[in-house]
Amino acid sequence: MSRFDALTQAAARRVASRTSRRSLLGWLGRLLVGGAALPLLPVARIASAAGTPSGVGKIEDPESCDYWRYCAIDGFLCSCCGGSASSCPPGTTPSPMTWVGTCQNPADGKAYIVSYNDCCGQQACGRCMCNRNEGDRPPYLPWVSNDINWCLGSDNKIAYHCSTALLVGLADK
Repeated sequence: MSRFDALTQAAARRVASRTSRRSLLGWLGRLLVGGAALPLLPVARIASAAGTPSGVGKIEDPESCDYWRYCAIDGFLCSCCGGSASSCPPGTTPSPMTWVGTCQNPADGKAYIVSYNDCCGQQACGRCMCNRNEGDRPPYLPWVSNDINWCLGSDNKIAYHCSTALLVGLADK
């Protein structure tokens, strides 16, 4: 056992003579930050997007953020707030300005143009928040950006309530 102790002591002294407390703390910090960033890698997102077989029906559920029409939506889903995927709840009005996206319907494999309308006139719904940024562009291209309060173009400029996803038609290839 004394030989094992001697080897361990020699290894510990070598490490101690070559490193400092600051370098050890820096190494631990990099390890923690790197470990926290691991779920952000594309591989991790693809694996979690694949999901389990129980999540398969969600692409057809308008109250789920995984619904295929919501590929570029950002806001509370009107289908959870008294409206539907394509209509505003009672007491709200659709903003005359919209942003658009192109989403693929997994049922038929075709791409559709989807117009996203904010419903305005009541306080934010607060249910079923969905922020999917597939194909989102910077705000300097406002017609394809989901980060703008589109209620500013309506009579009810202040209050955003929820967002809808209207099918416009098939997208040309």
